[in-house]
Amino acid sequence: MNLDSLLPHLGEWLKGTGPDADVVISTRVRLARNLAGYPFITKATPAQKAAIEAKARDALRDAAVEPRLTYVDVADLPAIDRQFLVERQLISRELATVLDGPRGVAFDDRESVSVMVNEEDHLRLQVLRSGLSLEEAWEVIDRVDDAVEARLPYAFHEQFGYLTACPTNVGTGMRASVMLHLPALGITKQIEKVFKALQKINLVVRGLYGEGSRASGDLYQISNQVTLGRAEPRVLMEIREVIGMILQYERQARQVLLKERKQPEQDRVARAVGTLVSATMITSEETMELLSAVRLGIHLHLIDDIPPITVNELFIRTQSAHLQKITGKSLGAEERNAARAKYLREKFREFDPR
Repeated sequence: MNLDSLLPHLGEWLKGTGPDADVVISTRVRLARNLAGYPFITKATPAQKAAIEAKARDALRDAAVEPRLTYVDVADLPAIDRQFLVERQLISRELATVLDGPRGVAFDDRESVSVMVNEEDHLRLQVLRSGLSLEEAWEVIDRVDDAVEARLPYAFHEQFGYLTACPTNVGTGMRASVMLHLPALGITKQIEKVFKALQKINLVVRGLYGEGSRASGDLYQISNQVTLGRAEPRVLMEIREVIGMILQYERQARQVLLKERKQPEQDRVARAVGTLVSATMITSEETMELLSAVRLGIHLHLIDDIPPITVNELFIRTQSAHLQKITGKSLGAEERNAARAKYLREKFREFDPR
């Protein structure tokens, strides 16, 4: 598959059409599964990894999953293509850069369903949805899981549930995560208090690209940490309740900004737009922060002519691999900063033709 064909569009999870999309970018539900009769990846021989990958590839191609999945051999991809899939949330950084040997990913044309092969577990199934859509994502991934299990026997224990490489995933093997945009809590210095409260109830906070990534652009992924002895509906309910409270705190903080410092915030947003319209070089980190300010300005109605989906997409399209795909050539760090600025100028001048 030529991954350049994915460039004209991004996954539906970025469209900003789901519930509570002013704060919630996306919802992801992931399942960890392993094939019966094979050791975990860390203990598997090259021949066993190849056998797992071959079985998974055939099963995913033939599984009764709608829409149909396309399989990509990650091991044979150039580094830029692997990073491209990471930026689109279709594979993990580990599958792209840390692991070796036979491995792959299958995904649908809407990029809402993907299945990684030979990551930490033999299979990592995930479903992505726009906005706060935990139950919908669970219903879809449950159907995908059943379709795959009909063709591949899973490692399962009557007492412990699904057997996984990491002990915290044993049981249901499910991790549910919600990606939130929380700029107002950061501006009003309440974000750390919220995160400390989450740690006490075994929820984990990560950055845009999950485990090991730091938060940028005020984007945070919040997910459950333990699956053993906890049924899926209970986990989803607990996360929904917590996310509901965070939504309330963020929206209250946004109202405080409007009431107590509307003019400074309006100035901050205008400066962000001005920089994006005129900069000739800009780093990825600065871009994320400026886009965060613009996105908040849109939802505070300080900006009227920029659609939220534009900002959501730019969070991804201004990343390293996407820029190189867009320009059609390999770029060094300074060249990427210049190309990123040029791309942003062109996009924002559609709304601010100064």
